[in-house]
Amino acid sequence: MPAVALAVTDGMLHYELSVAVEVFGSDLTHVVDPWYDFTLCGNAAVRIGRFHLEPDHGLDHLAHADTVIVPGWADTDVAPPTELVEAVRSAHAAGARVASLCTGAFVLGAAGLLDGRRATTHWAHTRELARRHPKVTVDPDVLYVDNGDVLTSAGKAAAMDLCLHLVRLDHGSANANKIARRLVIPPHREGGQAQFIATPLPAPGNHPLNELFPWALERLNEPLTVEDLARQARMSTRHLGRHFRHVTGTTPLQWLHAQRIRHAQELLETTDATVDTIAAATGMGTATTLRRHFHRSVGVPPDAYRRTFRP
Repeated sequence: MPAVALAVTDGMLHYELSVAVEVFGSDLTHVVDPWYDFTLCGNAAVRIGRFHLEPDHGLDHLAHADTVIVPGWADTDVAPPTELVEAVRSAHAAGARVASLCTGAFVLGAAGLLDGRRATTHWAHTRELARRHPKVTVDPDVLYVDNGDVLTSAGKAAAMDLCLHLVRLDHGSANANKIARRLVIPPHREGGQAQFIATPLPAPGNHPLNELFPWALERLNEPLTVEDLARQARMSTRHLGRHFRHVTGTTPLQWLHAQRIRHAQELLETTDATVDTIAAATGMGTATTLRRHFHRSVGVPPDAYRRTFRP
């Protein structure tokens, strides 16, 4: 059972903290058994806004976890507590995977875990993070950054994206999608999507691409082009690209590619279909093409992925 520890101290943001509790601290053994061994770690009772928390263990217990989550830090003008910074640094040195949500990146930066790495945080604080930690390559235009043992996310909704990304790494895409459906949120947003979209997202069922998304998802086995999508949406390719950028933060082809890879993951996890069959079902054409794109996107070949996540 993988152990997840949530670092808690006064001065943290309650939304990001509650996101981590909802994903890792809920009893989801009906989806994956065993789920996570989840603990709250803090040196004393903690006040988070109007809420009070009683930690299960002290901050030194972070070093016993497989994954440490650091929620958002409310006031980035105030240095995070020394005991928190040292506990996070010690946990990473002990082998823990450390992930920050939103401005929790300032804690990881203070611990030196971001030096020489790419990182992100809420777009409004990226310039300050870069100024304070010049050895860090701060990317203001992504939802989250995965460096393997150190991960950072942008603000609010991106914190949920990173938490589901961790579930996907640990338990596979199919199970992460089940959790997403339980939470009534989109099953996956790529970390490289833009975190700040100038035009607010339209209400569900009230934007020009509302009918296009399910249409395309039902036809992933076909060699869809941007022209096909534009024709179905009854708009020019330029107009389509503008709407895609506003609604998804990415381009039509990048979105299509991500859906093909995600569908391939689910088929590898839930069926015995051959790689050739999955390549055809996802519109990749040949097993060679699927293997190349899958390895580039996921980090492992399809066969290795299946061995890891096939029940």
